[in-house]
Amino acid sequence: MVKSKSQNPLEKLLNQISGPWTMYILCVLDKNGSLRFGDLRRQVEGISPKVLTDRLRMLEAIGIVHRDYNPTIPPQVSYALTDRGKELSQPLYQLYDLATQWYGEVIEEDGVQTPHTPSAF
Repeated sequence: MVKSKSQNPLEKLLNQISGPWTMYILCVLDKNGSLRFGDLRRQVEGISPKVLTDRLRMLEAIGIVHRDYNPTIPPQVSYALTDRGKELSQPLYQLYDLATQWYGEVIEEDGVQTPHTPSAF
């Protein structure tokens, strides 16, 4: 018996992490550890506050990102990968390496294209 797409765990995971900006957010949190919202927004250049909030809420709901709320004045909120989120690091970097191998170039932060080097993300 073949499972329907809604029951396929791989399809479910890919649907959850393949939304706009999601993988970029995951990689920034993996690289930098816990970040406050404003710092995370600066690291993910071009993302709107609404989209970042939506993506973070979704990632928190599925247990990939932890939201730490500190009720100070003003409130301090930071985000970090959970253990489950950290499990995604290696597969994401492997996909990145495969994509750069297939497409041949890496775009560096300053916009310069360089030849592929493994794990340059």
